[in-house]
Amino acid sequence: MICEKCKQDFPSQYYFKTDTVCIECFNKMSESEKQSALHRSLMKHPMTSTTFEIQGHRVVKQIGVVRGITVRSRSVFGTIGASLQTLFGGNITLLTELCEKTRGEAFDMMISHAEKLGANAVIGIRYDATEVMDGVTEVLCYGTAVVVERVN
Repeated sequence: MICEKCKQDFPSQYYFKTDTVCIECFNKMSESEKQSALHRSLMKHPMTSTTFEIQGHRVVKQIGVVRGITVRSRSVFGTIGASLQTLFGGNITLLTELCEKTRGEAFDMMISHAEKLGANAVIGIRYDATEVMDGVTEVLCYGTAVVVERVN
């Protein structure tokens, strides 16, 4: 990834909170700038939909199924931490973060697959998760890669 502030290369968003700026530049930003950087990172794929159309566009070519798959396990420390959080009830933040990161990675892989095939949009997006073995989960994100054009 290339930082939009300092133009230096930095690891992927799975290393840090955003794929728009590096951690050094992020730490120097005001709170509103940080929120904006995070929002831009989350909204980087506007041409995707769980429905089979994108409003204001029409499908001119259907390319086919695209997918992103990742397999994750919980660490021993994460499992212990999550177990402790269950004692108090509420959101199990350690597992929520792991799930969000895993789904995001599978989604980005699916988008990359679609781009390699020449698509400019993905429709009908779905997720599937399967426990491969105790503590190891496969997350699949899939959809239909298409080429769309704006309708007048």
